[in-house]
Amino acid sequence: MNYKNITVAGSGVLGSQIAYQTAFKGFDVVVYDINDEALKRAKDRIMNLKPRYQEDLGASEEEVNTAYNRISFSSDLSKAVVNADLVIEAIPEVVQIKTNFYKELGEVAPKKTTFVTNSSTLLPSQFAEATGRPEKFLALHFANEIWKNNTAEVMKHSGTDMTVFDEVIEFAKAIGMVALPLHKEQPGYILNSLLVPLLEAAQMLLLKEVADPETIDKTWMIATGSPKGPFAILDVVGINTAYNIAHGKAQAGDPTFEKLAELLKTEYIDKGKLGTETGEGFYTYPNPNYMKQDFLKSE
Repeated sequence: MNYKNITVAGSGVLGSQIAYQTAFKGFDVVVYDINDEALKRAKDRIMNLKPRYQEDLGASEEEVNTAYNRISFSSDLSKAVVNADLVIEAIPEVVQIKTNFYKELGEVAPKKTTFVTNSSTLLPSQFAEATGRPEKFLALHFANEIWKNNTAEVMKHSGTDMTVFDEVIEFAKAIGMVALPLHKEQPGYILNSLLVPLLEAAQMLLLKEVADPETIDKTWMIATGSPKGPFAILDVVGINTAYNIAHGKAQAGDPTFEKLAELLKTEYIDKGKLGTETGEGFYTYPNPNYMKQDFLKSE
């Protein structure tokens, strides 16, 4: 694997984490986003990761600063990818946005560059043609809080070159991930094939007013021994992502998901409750109720 220069396209919650983890492991990283305002938010997000690395990984101040200094920022795509060996796409889960991005990327990136998508729910074959280099395109999907939940699902499509597949697996290991090869396309990969139905079932219980988020989480945590319930997980994933998935299913003609999308928008997103990133979602942070000692005890 000869990857040295990595471009991360999209600087949201996970894009910022991918960029910082990659830099922390010694790679040179360019973060690309559509404008300077988005990049300013990215810088703030990445700065906020430094104390997490010190707290969770025992990293020194010098290590976290050196990692940050390996990152540069650009809102010009052709400049952002001029030296890229690998581009990791982490832009919104919207087919048309991704398709347009790959068409532009394919025109400006060097011929050597491999492209990977961090999409949680969409398949690489949906975009392979738009990239102009289907053999050098596949999926590399990370779990949130990348420095802790260190899984990387590497999923090829039928046109992916096996050498490229193997190189991306090596890269995933090089940035400290447990690489999980998927040899066939699967919507939702492994993680989200298991996780999304759980999160959607929980949201449906809320939508139907069966129980509130804390009661649903408490049930799941006590019965399975999980450290987080579905609504705590949704706060980490980000309520915007949950909304995009629900909205996509609503547009495909599912009226129940239309109601769910409306609930997420009006009760959470419009009120600035986007999850852990904004300090409030289904819980308030930094001390959410589900982490309190008596949360799982009987009243």
